[in-house]
Parts: sequence; structure tokens; C-alpha cells
Amino acid sequence: MNNMMFLLRSLKFMRHNGSRMYGAFHDTLDQLTGIEKRELLAHLAGDCDPFRMLSIKKGLGTWECPNLIPSAFCKRLVGCVCYPETNHIEYIWLHQGVPKRCGCGYWFVLCPIAPL
Repeated sequence: MNNMMFLLRSLKFMRHNGSRMYGAFHDTLDQLTGIEKRELLAHLAGDCDPFRMLSIKKGLGTWECPNLIPSAFCKRLVGCVCYPETNHIEYIWLHQGVPKRCGCGYWFVLCPIAPL
């Protein structure tokens, strides 16, 4: 019992205003920097795909209404599964402002977004 009282008194000595107690965990946001911190903030804000890497469902894909592909850069490599039963992916380079047609007939165009 005497040892426990000594331990409690020593811990009380370590708790000063503005300092943390030894052994306490820091907040993750305090430790992260750069792109990792921006990614975590995006997840906390509700954006589960901050890098826009999940697959996008194809819409009409016509010349008048092409499929919009988000990109923070002036070009992006896009994979189109033209026919799901063949397990073949057709890759296309899309450039900003230039609509492009895939081999299956769907049209794609880059849609500018803010970088992460």
C-alpha cells in the first residue's frame, strides 16, 4: 500500500499544466504530416475515396453525354472493362478537354477536380 501511495504522488508531480503524462498516447492527427494527414482528414470528412481510385460505373457514354472521369492532373490512364465476360481491360489515356472513345463505343472525358 505504501508503494502505491508513492506512485500516485509521483504521478501527481508529473502532471503540470501544459505537459502530458508519460505513457499517454498522442492524437494521430498530431503525428501525421503531408499527404497522409490530408488523406486522414478526407476520410474524417466522409470522403472514402480521396484519390479517386475506386471503379466508376459507366453511364450513357455518348458523344453528347460522356462518362466523366475525375482527375487532378491534365491526363489520366483509364481502364475500361468493355465486355465483362471476356476479362479483358482496354486502357486509354485521357487528356484534359479531349473526349476519347473506347473500343466498345463508350466516350470518356476528364473532369477537373481539386488535388488532395
